[in-house]
Amino acid sequence: MKQFLKIIFELGKVRISLPVALSALAGYVLYSGKSDVQGLLLAVGVFFMSCGSGAFNHWQEHKTDALMPRTKNRPIPSGRISPNQGLMVVFCYTLIGSLILVFSNPNIALVLSWVTLASYNLVYTPLKKVTAFAVIPGSLVGALPPLIGWTAAGGNMLAEPILIVATFFFIGQIPHFWLLLLLFGDQYKLAGLQSLTDIFTVLQIKRVTYTWVLTTIASALLVLYFIIVNPVILVLLLIYIFYLLFALTRNVFFQENFKVLPAFYKLNFLYLFMMIFLIADSLLR
Repeated sequence: MKQFLKIIFELGKVRISLPVALSALAGYVLYSGKSDVQGLLLAVGVFFMSCGSGAFNHWQEHKTDALMPRTKNRPIPSGRISPNQGLMVVFCYTLIGSLILVFSNPNIALVLSWVTLASYNLVYTPLKKVTAFAVIPGSLVGALPPLIGWTAAGGNMLAEPILIVATFFFIGQIPHFWLLLLLFGDQYKLAGLQSLTDIFTVLQIKRVTYTWVLTTIASALLVLYFIIVNPVILVLLLIYIFYLLFALTRNVFFQENFKVLPAFYKLNFLYLFMMIFLIADSLLR
């Protein structure tokens, strides 16, 4: 049973789905100013929908996953679960998520959750075989969860606050994916996927990624300026943002070997802190 649950969690990409649910909750609390049962059920529903999208991605790419050292031990290519069983997991995850959202939140939450799934599985995933720049339209996936929460709480999806927050998460997805390319670009080519390493040199990718990190930091500062009101939270985020800027600048320009993994984690911590502090700031108003 323990091994079975491990496979189910792995298929659902739980480590990715949890932050997705947290960003949806951040959007909900940002508008409503409270964390209630509806908001928590929204987060749970979005979590299951994200798990369904992750499991669908496992099923979609199990043949290419088998060709890459990084992914060949995933549940389907390793033979721990069959493709048909994997598809059943997709169905169960998305059914549970859809039912939770239908009975706990406005219909817009379910609609945008399915739009998010379609963006990832029907747009970004197929585009990876066509262009190395699939990450740009694919980054819409990062912008939608906070929008789900905001609209579920009653907010207008074109309101300035949520557009600023969504823009931050949209832009931040791009250096996130390109840092992964620096780590695993050669493996992408083994699987026949398009990679920036076919277009740019490693040095050029580092510089372009650094530019996107600067853009992410700029969008984070917009969130601080227009959204965050608590002075303590504002200072804490500023400290981390400038630490991130200093650390990555030194890593790119003043160190002989660019340390990709530490940069990847530092950037991910910015997203995590932003979600947590957006919730805290909204609840403390």
